[in-house]
Amino acid sequence: MIYGYCRISTNKQNIERQVRNILKCYPKAVIRQEVYTATKTDGRRVFEQLLKMVKPGDTIVFDSVSRMSRNAEAGFRVYQDLYDKGVELVFLKEPHINTATYKKALSNNIEMTGTKTDIILKAINEYLMELAKEQIILAFEQSEKEVADLHQRTREGIETARRNGKQIGRPYGAKVTTKKSISAKRDILKFSKDFNGTLADVDCIRMIGIARNTYYKYKAQLKSELSE
Repeated sequence: MIYGYCRISTNKQNIERQVRNILKCYPKAVIRQEVYTATKTDGRRVFEQLLKMVKPGDTIVFDSVSRMSRNAEAGFRVYQDLYDKGVELVFLKEPHINTATYKKALSNNIEMTGTKTDIILKAINEYLMELAKEQIILAFEQSEKEVADLHQRTREGIETARRNGKQIGRPYGAKVTTKKSISAKRDILKFSKDFNGTLADVDCIRMIGIARNTYYKYKAQLKSELSE
C-alpha cells in the first residue's frame, strides 16, 4: 500500500499543492491530510494513525522532509523506526534520503577478504553507513532551521510594521464572522426560547454543541443585532 501524507500548519494554507505533487508521482497513493502547528510528531492524530496502520512493504510519500517532521531529533527517530519496520519512505524534494537510497548505501558494503586488510575495509563500511545516516539527519536539521528562520523573519516583520504604525492583527473589538458562528447563531434563533424556539439555554447549548461562553456571546450579539 502506498500512502501520501500531507500536512499544513494553519487552515489558511493550501494543502492541494502537496496532494498534487504526490499524486503526480504516485497516482494510486492513498492521501492522508491534517492541519497541525507543532514541530514534533507527538500529537499529530492523522500521522499517529498512519504510523500504526503501515506494514512492512508499505510506502509513505512526503512532499518534503518538513512534512514528516520539522524537528531533527524526532524526525530521525521516526525515520529509523519506520526503516527498521520495513516501511519505505519517499521524500519528493529530498530523494537522496529516501529509505531506498539509505538501504542501498548500507548494502553496498565492501566484501571482506579474510586478511588483515579487513580491519581497514570494516572501518570504511562503518564510515559509509555513518555518512548515509549523517545525510538524513542533516536534511531534518536543515528543515528545522528553515522553520526557525521563518519564525524569526515573521517576528521581525511584525515588529517593523508595528514601529511604522501599522495595525497588527484585528483591531480591538472587531467582530469576526465565520461559517461556524453563522450556523450557531442560526440554531440559537431557531431553538432558544428567547427567540423562536422552546429550549432553555442549557438544552440549547447541548443541542448546538458549542461552549457555554460562546453561546451567551452569540446570544448577546443576536439580541443587539435584532434591537438595531
